[in-house]
Amino acid sequence: MPLYEYICQACETRFDALRAMADADAPIACPNCGSQRTGRALSLFSAIGSEGVIAGPGSSCGSCTPSGSCATCTAKR
Repeated sequence: MPLYEYICQACETRFDALRAMADADAPIACPNCGSQRTGRALSLFSAIGSEGVIAGPGSSCGSCTPSGSCATCTAKR
């Protein structure tokens, strides 16, 4: 089951919840204030391999465009 990150629009608390993918966008109560005015937050991740960071922040070749692609980039995104 995936771990999703949420933010409460009422009190701005960030919290995580293990939920089925089918329930990812379903309403969930804030554990701080109980409000149902919550939404999924964007989460960052990194994958570390034998050659260093292979995915996530810091994985670009340095000449990538803002979209994360360029002709010489060998980073796995």
